Amino acid sequence: MSGHSKFANIKHKKEKNDRAKGKIFTIIGREIAIAVKEGGSDPANNSKLRDVIAKAKSNNMPNDTIERGIKKAAGDTGNVNYERVTYEGYGPCGTAIIVKALTDNKNRTAANVRNAFTKGNGSIGTQGCVSYMFDEKGQIIVAKEDCGMEADDLMMLALDAGADDFAEEEDSFEILTSPDSFSEVREALEKEGVSMANAEVTMLPQTYVTLTEEADLNSIQRILDLLDEDDDVQEVFHNWDE
Repeated sequence: MSGHSKFANIKHKKEKNDRAKGKIFTIIGREIAIAVKEGGSDPANNSKLRDVIAKAKSNNMPNDTIERGIKKAAGDTGNVNYERVTYEGYGPCGTAIIVKALTDNKNRTAANVRNAFTKGNGSIGTQGCVSYMFDEKGQIIVAKEDCGMEADDLMMLALDAGADDFAEEEDSFEILTSPDSFSEVREALEKEGVSMANAEVTMLPQTYVTLTEEADLNSIQRILDLLDEDDDVQEVFHNWDE
C-alpha cells in the first residue's frame, strides 16, 4: 500500500488480535485441524502444518496449546468436517471484499456473511466477481528493528530460496513469493534466525479504493466488524485504502 507502512498495519492487526485471543486461537485451531487432516500430524512431513505452527507462535499461542490442537486433530481426523468456503462481494463505492471461512455448516456461514454485507450496505457477488482484482502471494514482513542482517544479505537469502520480489520500506522489508514457494522461503529465513513480524499467504489488491464520505467509512467498518466477530471467518481481504 503506497504511502502506508505494512509493518505498522501488521502491528495494528496483531494488537487487535491480542484483544481477542479467543478469536485468533479459534482461527488457528481450525487451520491446524485442516492441515493435519490434509497432510498428517508430523510437522516434519507437512509443510502446511509447519506454516500454521509458525503463524500460531507469531500470535503468541502457547506451545502446549499448539501441541494439544495437533493431537486432538490427529485423533479426530475422520471427524474433522470443516470445509473451506470463499465469498466475494462489494462494499461501498465498489470496494472489493473477499471472505475466506472454515465451517461445519455452510448455510449458517453463508447467512452470517450475507448479513454482514447487507448491514454495511454492501452486497454478495458471484464467485470470481472481485478476486481478479487481487494477486495471491506469500507475503513475509521483517521489521528492521528486529533484523540483524544487512538489507542486501536478506534480499539474497530470500531470492536464493525462491522469493519473487524484495522491497525495503522505512521500517521493514517485504518479501513476496508465489503461494507454492512460500513455505520454502519462510523456512529458509527461519533457519537463518530471521525474525518475521508476519508470514502468510494472502490476497494483495492490485489497486486501492479511497473512501472519504463518513457514511461509506461507517458502512465498510460495519461489514468488517461483523465479519471479524464470526468464528467461521478465517480471513478477510479488501482493497479499501485504510
